[in-house]
Amino acid sequence: MTELFTNIPFVKELAATADNMYRLGWDERNGGNISYLISEEEVAEYMDITNVRRVIPLGFNAKELIGKYFLVTGTGKYFKNVNGDPETNLGLFRIAQDGKNAELLWGYADGGKFTSELPAHLMSHIERIKVDPENRVVMHCHPTNLVAMTYVHELETKGFTHTLWQMSTECIVVFPEGVEVLPWMLCGTNEIGVATAEKMKSARVVVWAMHGIYGAGKTLDETFGLIETVEKAAQIYMLIGDRKRINTIKDEDMVKLVELFGVKYRKDFLDLKNGR
Repeated sequence: MTELFTNIPFVKELAATADNMYRLGWDERNGGNISYLISEEEVAEYMDITNVRRVIPLGFNAKELIGKYFLVTGTGKYFKNVNGDPETNLGLFRIAQDGKNAELLWGYADGGKFTSELPAHLMSHIERIKVDPENRVVMHCHPTNLVAMTYVHELETKGFTHTLWQMSTECIVVFPEGVEVLPWMLCGTNEIGVATAEKMKSARVVVWAMHGIYGAGKTLDETFGLIETVEKAAQIYMLIGDRKRINTIKDEDMVKLVELFGVKYRKDFLDLKNGR
């Protein structure tokens, strides 16, 4: 059963994603975490969903997610090891009927548990599902250039978003709702989870100043690509530095982009003379 389960598509996909995130330097040591909402039908296809191995307290009440299944990276685990030993570094659990516990069905084979930032993940899932019922992924990592940018750029959502949009033509199309920004907060707490989830109501990307990023999406690929695009924009910004700019993407040109691709965007994040 173990060999079968570790080779099913959603486990292999998450392990491959963790590999890529580590390779890009987004998840040094045990930094970063991923949570993946899996349907009961998908899980039941590969294992006995009545066989609960352990019950682990969540640390908060996730009543909105009762009965839902999540594949989640473990606390203290290194992303570079996930692909080689998914059964130790990942765990699949169901939110118990009391909403306060996780029923472990597979993984955390060394006696471990889910990431300490699980509250931020589950709270974000709750809010993103309200916006988009197909949301299945929440991803946290530490992209180097984005973190650097939070040290030298004002931490104001509109300005931060506008700067990122200007860095590459694709940005306003990939994240037209912009990014939300939080000031530095103590990680691994319910407080930062609540703050992140609140920001997730309006955007799929939340920047944790001097720390990292939270991204949400329908699939692992979509979420990875979203963070990848934000990080690329931050990299360009950091390369430009204090150099004088003689060219830029104008706000009017960004409007042409979103109209061409038919995406809704935060109009109030642009400065348009004609109010388009």
